[in-house]
Amino acid sequence: MLGNIINLPRPIKRLIFLATDTILIPISLYSAFSLRYGTATPFERISNSWVLFLALTVIGSILIHIMKLPQIKLNAFETRSMLRVGLVAALLSLSAVAISYFFQLNGARSVPLIFGAIFFLLSVCMRGFGLYFLYTISSRSSTRLPVIIYGGGSAGIQLASALRLSHEARPVAFIDDNPNLYGLMIAGLPVHPRSKLEELIKKSKIKRVLVAMPSIPIEQQNKIISSLSDLPVEVQILPSYIDMMAGNGMIDNLRPVTPDELLGRDKVDLDIPEIAKTYAGRVVMVTGAGGSIGSELCRQLLSCRPAHIVLFEQGEYQLYSIDCDLSADALDAGIKLSRRLGSVINKASVTDAISDFNVEIILHAAAYKHVPLVEENELAGARNNVLGTQVVAEAAEKANIERFILISTDKAVRPTNIMGATKRMAELVVQDIQTRSRQTKFAMVRFGNVLGSSGSVLPLFQKQIEAGGPVTVTHPEVTRFFMTIPESARLVLLAGSFAQGGDVFVLDMGEPRKIIDIARQMITLSGRKVVTGEGSNGDIAIKITGLRPGEKMYEELLLDDNSLLQTPHPKILRAQESMLSQIEVAAMLNEVKNAIAEGNKDKLRRVIAERIDGYHQIITSVQQA
Repeated sequence: MLGNIINLPRPIKRLIFLATDTILIPISLYSAFSLRYGTATPFERISNSWVLFLALTVIGSILIHIMKLPQIKLNAFETRSMLRVGLVAALLSLSAVAISYFFQLNGARSVPLIFGAIFFLLSVCMRGFGLYFLYTISSRSSTRLPVIIYGGGSAGIQLASALRLSHEARPVAFIDDNPNLYGLMIAGLPVHPRSKLEELIKKSKIKRVLVAMPSIPIEQQNKIISSLSDLPVEVQILPSYIDMMAGNGMIDNLRPVTPDELLGRDKVDLDIPEIAKTYAGRVVMVTGAGGSIGSELCRQLLSCRPAHIVLFEQGEYQLYSIDCDLSADALDAGIKLSRRLGSVINKASVTDAISDFNVEIILHAAAYKHVPLVEENELAGARNNVLGTQVVAEAAEKANIERFILISTDKAVRPTNIMGATKRMAELVVQDIQTRSRQTKFAMVRFGNVLGSSGSVLPLFQKQIEAGGPVTVTHPEVTRFFMTIPESARLVLLAGSFAQGGDVFVLDMGEPRKIIDIARQMITLSGRKVVTGEGSNGDIAIKITGLRPGEKMYEELLLDDNSLLQTPHPKILRAQESMLSQIEVAAMLNEVKNAIAEGNKDKLRRVIAERIDGYHQIITSVQQA
C-alpha cells in the first residue's frame, strides 16, 4: 500500500493536494459561521451568503495553485511551507472581506478572520496527519532496516526526513555529542548521548549507523568511525555537501566506509598550478603505464594537457586496458596517445621509443614491487629494477630530455628485502647519472604503501572479509605509512615540476598505522564482528601468520631526517641524501650484471650487503595463531 501511494505520478499527487485544500475552503467557512454564532447549524445566517462560499472556493483554488501549495512535499514540510499556507489563509480572509462588502452581505466582521485561521489550521493538520499516516504504515513494514543517525544537525534532520518514506531504512533515533540536545525530539526522533548507543542497538535491533556530519574535519570524523568500530553494526557516512551536489540525493550518497578513510589523516591537496605548467604541451612517456601507479599517472596527466602521452608497457593486456581507459578522454582533450610494447631492460626498445616520439619527460613507474615475489626471484628483480632503471635513465640523459622521475619506495631506506635494496640501487644509479647530466633533471619520489594498488594489503583484506575470513596479518606490531593512489600519482607529477636535480621527494603522510588496527576496523565497519578468542560470538577471525621473508616491522622514509628541505608545497619535502661515487656505482652495476649473468643469487646478495647502506636481512619464521 505504501509503495502504491509513494509511487503515484507527481501530477496525480498535486491534483490530490489541490482538491483537498480546495475542499477545506467551504468547510473552514462553515466552521467560522458555526463558531461565531455558537451553533452547529448556522443555516439561517449563511442562507444569504451562498455567493461567498462559491466565490471563495473558486478564488481559493486559484490562490492555492499560484502559491504552489500542492507542490509542497510531505516529508519536506517545514517553516517556509507553513508560511506559504499562512499567506494563502490571509489572502482568503481579505478576499472574504472584499466579497462581503462588494455584495453587501450580512454577517459579523469577525467571520473572515475566523475563516482564515481555521483554513490555516486544517491545511497544516491535514499535511501533518498525511505524513504521520504514511510514516505509521511504513514503520510496520518488516523489510525496512532500522537505523540510527549519528548527528542531530541539519544534515541529520534532512536525512531523517528523506528516510521516513524510503523503502530501505527506518530511522529510530539520533545520537549526538552535544549535551544540550539530549532528551529533545528532533524531526520526530529522540536524541540520545553516545553512551546509550549500545543499549539502543540491542533494544531496537539496529543493523546500521548513519554518520550524518559531513562538515566536520576528517580527523573528528575518523574518531567517530573508530569509536563505532567495536559495535556489531555496519557504518555508513554521508559525504560532504560538495560531493552530494554531484549525486542524485542524500540517500543515494550514503556509502560504506572506504579504505581511503582508514588513512587516519586528511588527504593531501596536491592540486597546484605548477603541475599543469610543467607538462602542458610536452611529450611525456610513462613506463609501466599499465600498472596501478602508472595508469593513474596517465589519467592525471590528461588534466595537465600534454601534447602527447606515450604508454610504455611490457604486458600486452595491461597496455590494452589502459589504452581503452584513456583513448576516449584523450581524443576529447586533443591529446595524442601512443602505445609501445617493450621492456625497460631492452635498450633498443627504450631508445627507439624516446627517439620516435621525441619524448621530453619520462615518468619511470616500471618495477617489480611485491616484496615476497622479489625475495624469491632476486635476479629478475635486480634485472628489472636496477638495470632497467639504468637503461631508461641513460637513454634519457643521452637524448637530453627535460626531466626524468623515478618512482621509488620507503622500503629503499635501510632495506631488509631485495625489492627495497634494488630500488635503493636504482636511486643510486639515478643520482650518479645526474652528476654527469648537463640538461636532464633527475628526481626520485618515495612512496608509502599505496591504498588500492595491486597487491596491497587493503584489497586483500576486503577479499578475505567477503569470503568470511580469516583476515591474515603477519605480525600484531607491524606498522606502515599509507597514501592514496591519487596522492601518489600527484606527488610524482609535482616532483617533476619541483625537480632541481638529484632530489628525493617524500610526502608527509602523518603517523604510521598498525596493520592489525586497520584489519579490525575494516571488519567492524563492514558490519561484522571480530572473533576475540575461543567461544567468541564474532564473525571473522584475525590470523597472525608471521613476518614474511624480508618484511620489516616498520618503514622509514629517509636515511637522515636532518637532510630535509622545504618545497613550495608544505606537505612535500625534499631530501639531499648521501650517494656513491661514479666509480663505486660503475663497480656495483658490473657486480650486479655478473651475478645475473652467472645466475648467482648469493653473489647478488653479497653485492647488496656491501653497497647498500643499512641493508640487513631478517630471518623470519611463519607462526600460526
